[in-house]
Amino acid sequence: MKLNTPRWWYVRGSNHARITRTILKPASWIWAGVTARRIARTVPVDPGCAVISVGNLTVGGSGKTPVARETLRLLRAAGVEAQALSRGYGGKEAGPLRVDPARHTAEDVGDEPLMLALDSPAWIARDRLAGASAAVAQGAAVLVLDDAHQNPTLKKTLSLVVVDAETRGEEWPFGDGGVFPSGPMREPLKSGLARADAVILLLPTDVTEVDPELAAVFGDLPRFTARLTPAGPPPAGAQVGFAGIAKPWKVERSLLAAGCELADFVPFPDHAAYSEDDLAFLADRAALFDAGLVTTEKDWVRLPPGWRDKVVSWPVAARFDDEAGFQAFLTQNI
Repeated sequence: MKLNTPRWWYVRGSNHARITRTILKPASWIWAGVTARRIARTVPVDPGCAVISVGNLTVGGSGKTPVARETLRLLRAAGVEAQALSRGYGGKEAGPLRVDPARHTAEDVGDEPLMLALDSPAWIARDRLAGASAAVAQGAAVLVLDDAHQNPTLKKTLSLVVVDAETRGEEWPFGDGGVFPSGPMREPLKSGLARADAVILLLPTDVTEVDPELAAVFGDLPRFTARLTPAGPPPAGAQVGFAGIAKPWKVERSLLAAGCELADFVPFPDHAAYSEDDLAFLADRAALFDAGLVTTEKDWVRLPPGWRDKVVSWPVAARFDDEAGFQAFLTQNI
């Protein structure tokens, strides 16, 4: 069973969550220890091409897949044969397999690889080395790994860490710094940043500067700012929105900020597989408000084919404030 992301993970100094955090601390120590041991004991393998890792330090919700997609686009625009490689989380295929959007579904390969394959060659493989070998055999000069900062299998040329840089009141990208399950961190902040070559800060479209306290966390690491920019306006008229991503509340905020007439919003767990009961519930909510249904592109690709005509996909893309500078950073370091 998939669970919703706890909002209290991202709140600093939360009194009501303090007891929960304390109870979960021992499990966090085990998680952090296992991760550190795996990274320390694994000898990375050179797959025969440059490898760019696009990962994060928290459990979901940072925007790493849109950044990986944009990284691929910029590399290919520069004439580099860049291909994506993902574990294929949520899909039943083990790979190595090149993703074909015309043939595969999210149930086969996972929702994120399916999105990456819309623009660039994309592979899924539970065994990253086997996937890398298959991609290189098909001409990949650069592999862009989606969600691999804590995976040490392949020797990385560049490690990019994506951070959701939105801060609101006591909400903080790293919460109180607790490691899962007592907080959102996959590993301690210092450990994760020690393996990073650059940080990508995803800012809301209405924010012009990075919070100074957050910027100070990254020290001298190269930093680039990007924003999740809608491909177009949301659908007209009343809408019931829904999303099964790590931070569904951000989709609700974004729809409202874009001027959507949002009658209701329904959150689901990350990577939710929508059942007929879920979809019937959403249809009933839409009928109640005489509204349409709108969701993210990531959620839309997980819908059964018969439902896609009933739901509007509202895609967003990561766009860098200094696109030329980020593209140059990539090409000069691979």
